[in-house]
Amino acid sequence: MVADVDKPVQLSDRAVVRKGLAGLRQEGLVPAVIHNHGQPSLHVMGGELELGKIYRVAGKHHPLELHVGSQQFLALIKEVQFNPVKRRMQHIVFQAIRRDEKVEAEVPVKLIGEVPAEKVGLLVLHQLDHVEVEALPKNLPDELTLDATKLVELHDKLTVGDITPPTGVTVLTEPDHPVATVVETRAQVAEEAAEETAEVEETGEESDGAENAENQDAKSE
Repeated sequence: MVADVDKPVQLSDRAVVRKGLAGLRQEGLVPAVIHNHGQPSLHVMGGELELGKIYRVAGKHHPLELHVGSQQFLALIKEVQFNPVKRRMQHIVFQAIRRDEKVEAEVPVKLIGEVPAEKVGLLVLHQLDHVEVEALPKNLPDELTLDATKLVELHDKLTVGDITPPTGVTVLTEPDHPVATVVETRAQVAEEAAEETAEVEETGEESDGAENAENQDAKSE
C-alpha cells in the first residue's frame, strides 16, 4: 500500500537516546529528530513500517505535516540512515520549514519517452537521478522530466540545463552536469577492441612479409 504523504504524520516524543536506541529499533520504532529554525531540536520516534512507506513516496522533496502531541510542523526529510547490512531504517532527520519561505530540496529527475538509441542496441548511462532545487514549499515538484527521445546516437546526452522547471522553481545543480549519455554496451566495446587488435596484427604480418621479401631480394642481388 502506498503512503498518503499529504496526511499528517503522527510521531511521538522520545526520551530514549544513545544506548537505548537499539531497544527502540527492536520494537519496530525509528528514532528521529526535528530541527526547528534555531530552536532546540525535538527528539521523536515513529513506526518503521509507516516511515519507510512515507520516505519511498516523499523522498527529500515533498513537504510533510508532522504531528507530535499538540505540536505541528511542516517539514522536509533531510537525511535518512539505513543499516548497511539489513537495509533497515535507522534514523531520520526532519527539517522544519515555513510555508512562506523558499527551501532547498532534492527532486528526482525522470526520462520520459522511448529512447531511439536503445532500439539500435546502444546503452543509456544514467548519471544523475536527483537535482537540487529552490522553491516555496507549495511549489516543490514531485519530479522533473527530460525528453528521452532526444537520445538518438552515440555520445548524445541530456544535461541539467535541458530541464525546464515549473514556474517558481529554480534548479541549483550545475546546468552542464550530465543526466544521461548514450554509450556503447560492453559487448560492443569488446568487439571493437578485438577488431582493432586484429587490424594491428594483420598490419604487423603484412609489414613482416614485406620486410622478408626485401631481405630475400637483397640476398639474391
